[in-house]
Amino acid sequence: MAEFYKKRKKRCYMCEGKEIGYKDVEILKKYINERGKILPRRVTGACAKHQRHIAGEIKKARVIALLPFVK
Repeated sequence: MAEFYKKRKKRCYMCEGKEIGYKDVEILKKYINERGKILPRRVTGACAKHQRHIAGEIKKARVIALLPFVK
């Protein structure tokens, strides 16, 4: 018999009151995979509004060479 449990919902990091900027490279690294691609919402747990914000900040960090485009 399979045991069923309620999976805990991921909380949006930014909805909890924390801000993410393009200079916060260590935090932004949590939102990209090992190949440098931006992770989807279902993986990160971010809400739609903040996922768009995070994607924009990652793109800004890539342009000024804080994050790589491709590894």
